[in-house]
Amino acid sequence: MDYLIAKVIDWANEHNLIDGGSPKTQMLKCVSEVGELADDVNKLKDIRDSVGDVLVTLIILAAQHDIELEECLKFAYDDIKDRKGVLLDGVFIRDTDPSYQGALAVLGARRVHKEG
Repeated sequence: MDYLIAKVIDWANEHNLIDGGSPKTQMLKCVSEVGELADDVNKLKDIRDSVGDVLVTLIILAAQHDIELEECLKFAYDDIKDRKGVLLDGVFIRDTDPSYQGALAVLGARRVHKEG
């Protein structure tokens, strides 16, 4: 992955996207690519190219801020690694949320219903 990140940064430098670009416009490009990814997910298309496009925009955005993607990922992982909770109907409910026990009960009831 380091090799590919370096290749993206080289490509971005060759096209003056890091020094000559704006983080604001790069962020807009990222949002645009996320929109294309969402469209592909909703249409059940292969998402590899779209995920890759989002990664490219994030690599360039990070380079514009003189930070590395791995540093960002480590920062985010350190933030979530001890987070506890459950996903219920598309919403992540933390164990500190007052509705957490109710969410566990709903999930348990669904499992019993599914198995029965």
